[in-house]
Amino acid sequence: MKKEVPIWEKTTLTLEEAAAYTGIGVQKLRDISADEQCKFVLWNGTKRLLKRKQLDEYLEKSYSI
Repeated sequence: MKKEVPIWEKTTLTLEEAAAYTGIGVQKLRDISADEQCKFVLWNGTKRLLKRKQLDEYLEKSYSI
């Protein structure tokens, strides 16, 4: 049986989880995290994970996306 961890307790989020968490669309998150300078993306092979705390910090500092 797989244990589900609440999104707000996860260290990293998939694009779909991050979209549900932030209200930002998956494609917009994909575009933002595709930048080589993106500080909140973590690549596991070809799988893209977003670091939740750094994503929160990025959004707090942003005026628009």
